[in-house]
Amino acid sequence: MITANVNPDEIARFDSLAARWWDPDGESRPLHDLNPVRAAYIAARVDLRGAKVADVGCGGGLLSEALARAGAKVTGIDLGDKVIDVAKLHLHESSLGVDYRVQSSAELAATEPESFDAVCCMELIEHVPDPAALVSDLAAMLKPGGRLFMSTLNRTPAAFGAAIVGAEYVMRMLPRGTHHYAQFLKPSELGRLLRHAGLELEDVSGLGYNPLSRKAWLSRITAVNYLLSASKPA
Repeated sequence: MITANVNPDEIARFDSLAARWWDPDGESRPLHDLNPVRAAYIAARVDLRGAKVADVGCGGGLLSEALARAGAKVTGIDLGDKVIDVAKLHLHESSLGVDYRVQSSAELAATEPESFDAVCCMELIEHVPDPAALVSDLAAMLKPGGRLFMSTLNRTPAAFGAAIVGAEYVMRMLPRGTHHYAQFLKPSELGRLLRHAGLELEDVSGLGYNPLSRKAWLSRITAVNYLLSASKPA
């Protein structure tokens, strides 16, 4: 039996946002603003036309649809029933094809090992009880020569101020309790987990965001939010 690497409170919190997931001015507003930069980061490193891609922790499908629109064959998984329902429903509006499933990373890794050209896992690792197990699952899904893309929050005072104090308490862009500072990972820590899973870190880029102008951009500054790319040796 495969045990899901999940905190039920986290699933409930994100399921509560499901109804307004695709509202660019709702609680998922930051995801809408960051999504084009994340999608472009991936597209710059993988030819998405016909590529088999897994979006782990896909939520309501913002990134999954962007990758599908670029030509990828996307499997989107999440353990939130409600967010997957919303993701499937939105396909009727977008007319895109994404294989959405209520499934854990461990289950996908076990049933489809070494099956994906690229695996994406955005803003999930800071919400799971066992980050090392998640990285191991992601690595197992990748074909030799495939690439993993992740984004998360750095464990710095700047990230605490921006993601928790600013986003949750001052601007109220996110529900209080969305993030827990102790679960943030420094790039060096995540890099160590990647190496232990047999992956090679290729790039770490900061992800800048101005919530007032709603502009997002790649940056050399990784103090708050960062994206990374890692590869599985061929």
